[in-house]
Amino acid sequence: MLENLITSKTRLRLLVKFFINVANEGYLRGLASEMNESTNSIRKELNNLTDAGYLIRKEANQKITYKANQHNPFFILLQQIVRKYIGLDTIIEMVLERMGAVHRVFIVGDYVKGIDSGRIEVVLEGKDLNEEYIKQLSHKIEAEIQKKVVFYLTNKHDNSGLLVFENELAINTIVTNT
Repeated sequence: MLENLITSKTRLRLLVKFFINVANEGYLRGLASEMNESTNSIRKELNNLTDAGYLIRKEANQKITYKANQHNPFFILLQQIVRKYIGLDTIIEMVLERMGAVHRVFIVGDYVKGIDSGRIEVVLEGKDLNEEYIKQLSHKIEAEIQKKVVFYLTNKHDNSGLLVFENELAINTIVTNT
């Protein structure tokens, strides 16, 4: 759906890279290699996103790095759009609908790094989680968001990855990990 609005696949991949996790940053050649794109196409989109104020460009040690501009008025909206595009809100809604014992939800793997690989790895932390239900749910979510979803169930997670839900805050709220 977002592909119809943002027709540049490179721009969409860069938005995912920088807005899924505010800690993500990158430089031209590294991004070109990671995304298997030419440096010219990456440079063009980085310049466009920087000129629009969505990315910050920093130069240090003769290397220019880019990261999301958290002070841009559209930052939170762009982050929400990217997370909706990936399907994080759908995952959280469907998990919490029947699994109220979930304490926290983390995204681990490629998407934490901003790599739109099509495989979302989710850690569910909680007591007495229904493994059979999660298996069934996984197939439903995959059909809805058109991405592979892998769940890991645990009583206690080590806080690695991107925290996207915490029960103490509010149900169905995505927490921005800054």
